[in-house]
Amino acid sequence: MAEVNQTVDCKGLSCPMPILKLAKGIKTLEVGQVLELLATDPGSKPDVPAWCEKTGNELIEATEEEGVYKYYIRRVK
Repeated sequence: MAEVNQTVDCKGLSCPMPILKLAKGIKTLEVGQVLELLATDPGSKPDVPAWCEKTGNELIEATEEEGVYKYYIRRVK
């Protein structure tokens, strides 16, 4: 697992807030750095990979643990 440079906690927030906070957070990172997104919204499961594909950022890993979805996204551009 890559080193996490920033964590964005979106637990308890529903769509579209996790994606909005992800988009804002990724802009604060340098290319190659990794953002960890924590979410409880089941809608994040299709939304986060779609956002990564649309923006060209890399979804390194997506896991679920006790109702919390964890996404690790590397800034590519």
